[in-house]
Amino acid sequence: MLPSAIAIDGPAASGKTTLAIKLAQHLDYLYFDTGVMYRGITLIALAGGATLPDESHCVALAESSHIDVRPPSLEDGRLFDVLINGEDHTLNIRLPEVDANVSVVSAYAGVRKALTEQQRRIGRQGRVVMVGRDIGTVVLPEADFKIFLDASVEERARRRYLECIQRGDEIDFDTVLASMKNRDTIDSNRTVAPLKPAADAFRINSDGKTAEQIFSQVVVMLEKQQPENSELS
Repeated sequence: MLPSAIAIDGPAASGKTTLAIKLAQHLDYLYFDTGVMYRGITLIALAGGATLPDESHCVALAESSHIDVRPPSLEDGRLFDVLINGEDHTLNIRLPEVDANVSVVSAYAGVRKALTEQQRRIGRQGRVVMVGRDIGTVVLPEADFKIFLDASVEERARRRYLECIQRGDEIDFDTVLASMKNRDTIDSNRTVAPLKPAADAFRINSDGKTAEQIFSQVVVMLEKQQPENSELS
């Protein structure tokens, strides 16, 4: 029997998003990047004229807003729909101003508490691959298959740097590396739900491995957990 929920955690640019997408498509599961919920709160806080960081306002929004993640309804490149209070904000949550502020908002304890409950609501529906930084430890500790995907900070910075260059951004590697180290510090040292592997997670280092190699490795791991008369799709 396939796992009801798969939790994939790891630091920025470790490859967890690519792995989660491949697994979700392979299994015909919902791909759910929990980070989109923090982006959603950041978006509506900025739209309301808030000057971040305004913790109390962001917490109030997280507690009062209903965010849902569903299979994609449009073929515009999206991997899922993000609905905030019934409105489609799938593309808006990727705006540059959201990028610039989401790390601050996601560190607020009240925001994390409120959104964790919403993430659990979706995760417990089953047939989902959830990706984030605290899925296996906090959001869905009962998930029946957990991966913690890691890589050296230099390798992760190199990947992010190449992504920026391919987009045409003018940026140097040292700037990307410094930003990556800062994000790691924030994620690993926050008081609530710090980034760390679950005790029962499979730990994989993606240094020197392609996305396809990691995906194949995880599929083999899943197959080993299935009864002999069952097969992965």
